[in-house]
Amino acid sequence: MKALTNFAASKLAKFRKDEEGVTAIEYGLIAGAIAVAIIAVLLILGEDINALFETTSDALQDAAGSGN
Repeated sequence: MKALTNFAASKLAKFRKDEEGVTAIEYGLIAGAIAVAIIAVLLILGEDINALFETTSDALQDAAGSGN
């Protein structure tokens, strides 16, 4: 049983030291976290952002219309 434990421990230590391919996984996790954050912000602030764009659009149309 001790030999099996030593074998598993050595494989686990080797797995921890092996960094090949980790970068791609990390970049994928970061991209996924950013996407989730963007979606959450848009869901929370979506109506406020829409109102801001509508107000800005109205103000630009008023400014363009009054200049004639």
